[in-house]
Amino acid sequence: MTSLSVFTAAVEEGSISAAARRHRMTPAMAGRHLSSLEAALKARLLHRTTRRLHLTDIGRAYYQRSRRILDEFDEAQREAGELQVSPQGSIKIAVPASFGAIHLGGPIARYLRTHPGVRVETTVSDRYVDLVQEGFDLALRIGSLPDSNLVARRIGKCRMVLCAAPSYFSRAPEPRTPEELRGHPRLAFSGSVSPGDWTLIDVRGRPHPIDGPCRLVADNMQLLLAVALKGSGIVYGPSFVFGEALYRGALVLVLPRYSGTDLGIHAVIPSSRYLSTKIRHLIDQLATEFGEDPPWDRWRKASA
Repeated sequence: MTSLSVFTAAVEEGSISAAARRHRMTPAMAGRHLSSLEAALKARLLHRTTRRLHLTDIGRAYYQRSRRILDEFDEAQREAGELQVSPQGSIKIAVPASFGAIHLGGPIARYLRTHPGVRVETTVSDRYVDLVQEGFDLALRIGSLPDSNLVARRIGKCRMVLCAAPSYFSRAPEPRTPEELRGHPRLAFSGSVSPGDWTLIDVRGRPHPIDGPCRLVADNMQLLLAVALKGSGIVYGPSFVFGEALYRGALVLVLPRYSGTDLGIHAVIPSSRYLSTKIRHLIDQLATEFGEDPPWDRWRKASA
């Protein structure tokens, strides 16, 4: 491992003497490490001149693998050290507004109780945050993820549901097809890409888009829930917001033979390299508490 470290340092620093300084040894000792490495491989890795080093083709490929091996070794050493002590420090998290307000309180409280040395700073907002630029350690994101250099782990799921209060249908006919929804007051979330464009899937897997004006558009799902509970129209949104009301019967499914889109819930981090134990523990806990059979979808079992 020392010879690998000297070799990668020589490549990165551009000279054997600089590699020697990085590892606090003499240039002669660093040169012997390189020579012994090449002798063991029976291959030339570097062409040495008085001014600089040049990688051979074999050396270039060997450097890439050596760098990954050393990174993994450093990570293993760091993680082994962290496992011997309780996680310490702070975590900065960004979570969607309604999901955070409704579902994150319990898991965060249990995490803080288990890890008393950790401080959590949470931003609860539907604003799309830049993890790297704004210094966030972790973000929860719902739905499809854009291509990026970020690392994501799926920790749960939800389903888009179409529902209304029973009191609404005491004065309005229940729609029997997606097309009939256009004659009903619709309540929509303005934070979606197309707030008034809803899509339902029939039993054959065919999509049925519903568009047109909405009676109410709001940027907060809990407000839409409150308005729907008062019988003011039909709402379309994630089951993590409306699932509990469906379970209690305060809301009922509209067009139950059709289904909404399934959405993944992901924990997103800037990089998997050097992921601290405190963040890994939090992600593991969220995945355990939410998962593929989340508490907000218990209405589905009750209605089965």
